[in-house]
Amino acid sequence: MITSCSPGWIKYCEHYFPDMTENLSTCKSPQQMFGAMLKTYFAEKEGIDPKKIVSVSVMPCTAKKFEIGRDDQSAAGVPDVDIAITTRELARLIKRCGIEFTALPEEGFDNPMGESTGAGVIFGATGGVMEAALRTAVETLTGEELANLEFTDVRGTEGIKEASYNVAGMDVKVAVASGLGNARELLDKVKAGEADYHFIEIMGCPGGCVNGGGQPQVSGDVRNFTDVRGIRAGVLYRNDAAKTIRKSHENPEIQKLYEEYLGAPGSHKAHETLHTSYVKRSVN
Repeated sequence: MITSCSPGWIKYCEHYFPDMTENLSTCKSPQQMFGAMLKTYFAEKEGIDPKKIVSVSVMPCTAKKFEIGRDDQSAAGVPDVDIAITTRELARLIKRCGIEFTALPEEGFDNPMGESTGAGVIFGATGGVMEAALRTAVETLTGEELANLEFTDVRGTEGIKEASYNVAGMDVKVAVASGLGNARELLDKVKAGEADYHFIEIMGCPGGCVNGGGQPQVSGDVRNFTDVRGIRAGVLYRNDAAKTIRKSHENPEIQKLYEEYLGAPGSHKAHETLHTSYVKRSVN
């Protein structure tokens, strides 16, 4: 299976590796999942017509602007997400409006769906989606709590990373690629039978979302002497380490969503709300 959270990668796969769309996870991206739950579960819980909800996401990725218009991204019969702006655009808006951001009082996120985990935080770094999935998969397969949550083999800003973990008597082989050139190199090996994995994470941008096209720009001189991707990823890993809840399946808000609305992972309702489909395309 191959991850599906990077819309730039998804479009690339549809055009250049159409046969592998069958291996893509059918899960919507986090942006689209949140929008879908907002306009179904949240709208129903609060008694709001989903047509009256405007969902705006702030993302490090310019491809998210394209993603909101994809087919099969409308769980409530309206687009899951209406507007996507980049982190750089948000910063410009804050400056333009004269908001002293550092002077704003601290406050919690709205509930429901206001709780997050360390596993969610690290999604922005290459290898983070893989590590978050492994934390849940290993505990699910073994039935035992992990003594160490850090899967350091899949961390780091290298373009391609590989690892193998013995889980419940089975060697689980995984690979991580960031940057579409590295994705091509990895998948060419898979197609040629030179590599074999159970799970592959691919992100369109080198280093992952922390280095997305919508992120604050860093001058070439700084990039030449500073590991910007590594610094940004390090912030996410430190935030993860500081979290009380660090595994996705232990998020009480997620548990509540399934209990009150979705039923169970893989249920018909979960598929209708949280999953999508892909198209085999050509490059012509």
